[in-house]
Amino acid sequence: MNRLIETLARDLFEAERTKRPIAPFTQQYPELTVEDAYAVQLQVKDQKLSEGRKVIGKKVGLTSIAMQKMLGVSEPDYGHLLDDMKIADDSIVHINEFISPKIEAEIGFILGEDLKGPNVTYLDVLMATKYVTPVLEIIDSRIADWQIQLADTVADNGSSAKVVVGTQVTEIAGVDLRTAGMVLYRNGEITATGSGAAALGHPAQAVAWLANKLAEFDISLKAGELILPGALSAAVPVKKGDHIQAQFGTLGSVSVTFV
Repeated sequence: MNRLIETLARDLFEAERTKRPIAPFTQQYPELTVEDAYAVQLQVKDQKLSEGRKVIGKKVGLTSIAMQKMLGVSEPDYGHLLDDMKIADDSIVHINEFISPKIEAEIGFILGEDLKGPNVTYLDVLMATKYVTPVLEIIDSRIADWQIQLADTVADNGSSAKVVVGTQVTEIAGVDLRTAGMVLYRNGEITATGSGAAALGHPAQAVAWLANKLAEFDISLKAGELILPGALSAAVPVKKGDHIQAQFGTLGSVSVTFV
């Protein structure tokens, strides 16, 4: 199995580099478990770290019922955010950097303290959070045509590609993140709406899930890291020429343009 994990990690690394998608792992190797898939993800991450990249945070995926139904899975997953994935608010990005991109709006958490499971609660997350900020996650699948099951997207770093980070920061004292609203616009037209409750009932609950899941791998969430708790609506496909903006009311807004 170790040799298979190495092979799959190499295939994913090359698919991301060349922008040439590969067949679903779960079709090629039906015996592949979710635990195996996390091992593949960690190996790809370690390869990138060996080339000089740095971990700046982590993401939870598939926390909304909408996304779970869209991809046919029944539990969240997670991935790593690296420094070359972060782009500034209102950036212009080239569509040819991706294979088949989609975009999601999220409430990003910046931690002020480390968090390590097990037994982390959403209250622990709230107490450890320095502030929140609007975020757009650009997701992409190195698996052809998004034909993914849970093990496929887990191996593929939660299908993450880039993260657009807003400039407004908000301390969460007195803010009800569960009812915080989001409106996603594509070229000025509303294309999705949602609220914080879409992420496992409360975005901080999704971060707690992540801290407890990572404890299985002896990994903690670090102070200063950006943590993405999951999308507030189903992902929206994007194409060349699209301008995407997410508005989060008093929490601010964030945007990106594809060329």
